[in-house]
Amino acid sequence: MTRTVFLIDDDSALHAELVDVRDMAGIGVSWYRTAEDFLDAVPSGQSGCVLAEVRLSGMSGLDLHAALLERDIRIPVIFLTAHADVAAAVRAMRAGAFDFLQKPIDSATLLHCLRAALIAEDRRQIAAAQQRKLNLKLDRLTPRERDVLRLIAGGRSNKQAAQDLHISHRTVEVYRARLMQKLELATLLELAAFASACGVCSEEADAEIVPSPPGAVIPMRSPLIDRSLKCAETR
Repeated sequence: MTRTVFLIDDDSALHAELVDVRDMAGIGVSWYRTAEDFLDAVPSGQSGCVLAEVRLSGMSGLDLHAALLERDIRIPVIFLTAHADVAAAVRAMRAGAFDFLQKPIDSATLLHCLRAALIAEDRRQIAAAQQRKLNLKLDRLTPRERDVLRLIAGGRSNKQAAQDLHISHRTVEVYRARLMQKLELATLLELAAFASACGVCSEEADAEIVPSPPGAVIPMRSPLIDRSLKCAETR
């Protein structure tokens, strides 16, 4: 699959150099002279990387990056500048830019940077696809099954979860068996890893759980993995 570098710069010489790099690296190149032209053309979910001049006519490269983030387009952005602008470099890196290069740029440096950015983008795409699969599995659960998942992954025993949810111990066991089957999980360690990857043990998620009765002690740190490892050691 051809990966695309989006050049946003009115520098014709740089475009010609990037075409030479393209031939060496086997990448696609799309050229836009302004940030506005690029934003009008780029679809959501776009993959590739952006190579943008900081000082563009109209919207600046830094503002372009901010606009991409607002649209949740998180492809790597490499900034270019012909000026030693330390303030712009600091702002760009703090905003999550992949790199900041000063013109003139030799082909080897440019090629190395582009390859690194595209590798990072490949990894991001893979991680995003994996996260979508996890979210689809999570959507299989009923609200009560999610409550049980949060509590068990947070280190609560079946009995403690039953007390927290004001239901019977047996009912918790039924919910737990169902959610393990729906999520295609076999062990507590797998459940803990799934919950962590989906963020269901975050403070926001914990806030949705029915509060424990007065006097109940909730562990500050999940002992689930430690407990599972101890069980494995005694076998």
